[in-house]
Amino acid sequence: MKVKTSVTLSDDVLKAVRRVTRKGESRSETMERLLREGLIARARRTADAQDLALINQHADALNAEAGDVLGYQADL
Repeated sequence: MKVKTSVTLSDDVLKAVRRVTRKGESRSETMERLLREGLIARARRTADAQDLALINQHADALNAEAGDVLGYQADL
């Protein structure tokens, strides 16, 4: 379901929206696409930051385990 809304934009933002509008795409379609892309990118950055924090939290243990595994490898 779509809901009609009103948004006030500055001239420079509106010009930028016009520049990225795809052929045959309405302004509403462009705005919705840009918002979706931005929200997806934001969610991805948040997830990446959480993953990095988790990896960093366990980095010492992970590095020790990797070092132990490498110690079992034979010299070639």
